[in-house]
Amino acid sequence: MMKNHSLALVFSSATLMLLLAINPSRAFAGTKPNEQAGAVLFRDKGCAYCHGSTGQGTTRGPSLANIRKTWKAPKIAEQIEKGGQKMPPFGDAVSNVELTQLVAYLRAKHRPVAPPVAPSEVPPAAPAQ
Repeated sequence: MMKNHSLALVFSSATLMLLLAINPSRAFAGTKPNEQAGAVLFRDKGCAYCHGSTGQGTTRGPSLANIRKTWKAPKIAEQIEKGGQKMPPFGDAVSNVELTQLVAYLRAKHRPVAPPVAPSEVPPAAPAQ
């Protein structure tokens, strides 16, 4: 029994080291910071324009509310990168880190809400003459 437990621990450690060596940003794709960054990217990269502010879907794009239950992370990443059906590809518009963050956000069980956009600074009005 102890031998099997030790083997499982060694295997888990080796898998984690391999993930970190291949792509450190994807190894912890489900962490809260990635989910939060993904929420901001979903808003700022224009995803919300077609899919709605919370991914609820619109007439322009389908709901993404249950995508975590129906699509695995690689399929979501491929759809973002290459597009498909009516969705344009965004591979040139997002970095690998951003892609990881978007996938983490879409796969999150409880998606975080992006903070509101800071209002742009309005120049002061010209003095009345």
